[in-house]
Amino acid sequence: MCVEITLLGTGAPAGLPRPDCPCAACAVALGRDARAATALLVDGSLLLDLTPGAAFAAARAGRSLGGVRQVLLSHPHNGPALEVPAGLPQPGRVPDGRELALLTGHRVRALAMDAPGTGYAVTGPDGQRLLYLPPGAAPAGLEEPAESYDMVLADVVGRPDAPARLRAVGAVGPTTDVVAVHVEHDVPTGPELHRRLAAAGARAVPDGTTLVVGVYEDVPDVPRRTLVLGGARSGKSVEAERRLESFPGVLYVATGGSRNGDTEWSARVAAHRDRRPGSWRTAETCDLVPLLTDSGPPLLIDCLSLWLTDAMDAVGAWDDAEWADGGERALRERVRELTDAVRATRRTVVAVSNEVGSGIVPATASGRRYRDELGRLNAAFADECEHVLLVVAGQAMVLRG
Repeated sequence: MCVEITLLGTGAPAGLPRPDCPCAACAVALGRDARAATALLVDGSLLLDLTPGAAFAAARAGRSLGGVRQVLLSHPHNGPALEVPAGLPQPGRVPDGRELALLTGHRVRALAMDAPGTGYAVTGPDGQRLLYLPPGAAPAGLEEPAESYDMVLADVVGRPDAPARLRAVGAVGPTTDVVAVHVEHDVPTGPELHRRLAAAGARAVPDGTTLVVGVYEDVPDVPRRTLVLGGARSGKSVEAERRLESFPGVLYVATGGSRNGDTEWSARVAAHRDRRPGSWRTAETCDLVPLLTDSGPPLLIDCLSLWLTDAMDAVGAWDDAEWADGGERALRERVRELTDAVRATRRTVVAVSNEVGSGIVPATASGRRYRDELGRLNAAFADECEHVLLVVAGQAMVLRG
């Protein structure tokens, strides 16, 4: 017998839109994009989190709370006590590390979190496994290897490191259905929310949706190769980092290196480093082909523009005579080797590059040469990517994928 869950709500504790919130995300959270506080009905017998209006939400979803035999709370409820609908048992909480066996054949184990609240691992009578995490929390003290869950419901937007931690120990695998709950107003609803979640291998569903644990047809495929383009301070690096923050062990490839005595450049590098997850590693190199050829964790390459500068330095592209006497040919070969490696790679790759061809025409021949070659590189690299994005004023526009 497959485990069925009905999401009576999928929003943050205050709901979406928040009462009296004037922000743009709340203003457009209407219809199917409006979300009540998250609560899960498991096989009609177990209710995870009791929220206001739960009985009405169940009725709207074609379900009843009449068969609920256990109500468990995942996060502290501050303020007045919630009204318990007639016929429901009093809500409780399982202590961390303890397991509760239900008469229905379900087993519920409480997991410790790194923030206030309790996570629940539910195993169905036939062995299907789901994990439900409270808002703003990630599992603490995970041990490797872990058995993979069939479904994980978590605050993917607010705590992208939660699925990263679970992936690191094998608790989230390629067929795990990762569903975002506790959805807040930090991300605009609709296409932008679904786009960001898909990049993390997750999805969101409307309130009232019933899901079958262990059915994988709707699990989004994470693109293996992505190119993120944008102008200066457009938010392209943030967008690229966001696409991998739900994955563990990312190798951040910094092609700019260090510049002795340049304090402004050092400040830029430090700002990038400080916002990256602590589990990521950094390699300062322009030798990208071996990294793309090797197997390993995802690569974030930031950026191709600086890689091109290094490549043009190496072939003498700034000197007209050297450029004409083999430099141009040598650069074309370097670009071809790079794009061939991107085509053949089996690693997940997110690369960043500047889009400079839309501005003022450079006054020097070398400046125009760099602009032209970067345009060619971006086009060739994009041809090998499943996803291509252009970031303008912090907004990502999908060009492919």
